[in-house]
Amino acid sequence: MKFTAALLFSLSAFALPSVKPSQTKVSSINSRLNGVMKSHGRKVSAKAMDSPVLKAGGTAPLGPNWDPAGFSKEADPNALKRYREAEITHGRLAMLGTLGMLTQEKLHPLFGGNFPGPSVFHFEEIQKANPAFWYPVMLSIAIAELGRARLGWTSPDESLWGLQDKYDPGNLGFDPLGLYPTTEAEQTNMKNKELNNGRLAMIAAAGMIAQELATGQKMLN
Repeated sequence: MKFTAALLFSLSAFALPSVKPSQTKVSSINSRLNGVMKSHGRKVSAKAMDSPVLKAGGTAPLGPNWDPAGFSKEADPNALKRYREAEITHGRLAMLGTLGMLTQEKLHPLFGGNFPGPSVFHFEEIQKANPAFWYPVMLSIAIAELGRARLGWTSPDESLWGLQDKYDPGNLGFDPLGLYPTTEAEQTNMKNKELNNGRLAMIAAAGMIAQELATGQKMLN
């Protein structure tokens, strides 16, 4: 014990003083990060450069041109709209999904509440308890998707994957609380918030599913 105390005292005597990073070093780090961002930036094709889709979705710290996979390099305006439609849709589902996973582990009143395990396995448990439960659920999803397709997508006779020119990706006209702003600047700000939260939720959902599959334990114990 005395030897350990003496060793710690001797090491502390030769400890280096804390050094704050200089402004030059911080600027150098920022310059390198900006270089990385630019090297992975979105190389949008000339024909899609003026697409209104590009007005939203690019925020700090990644900036407006973050596209390391190069999806928009050869994309036309309609393709960009389709990518944004897919991103918004999956982001909304992920936000609902993460909230649902956390909720149903603590609150599951259906079928007598006999699903105490991780939420990632509840689908299988419900399938065993009541296989017919998912039929109306799938029908509801099909009706909702058909309505979205009729609102924003072109007829298959015109284009199999095309969106209508007047359609704003993600804007289904559903705003019962009247939260959607009226000015363009405020609309862009709200779109950025939804996109960022949706992106975070997609990452969170993947992590939550992976954790429960790997550990076999609930997230909220």
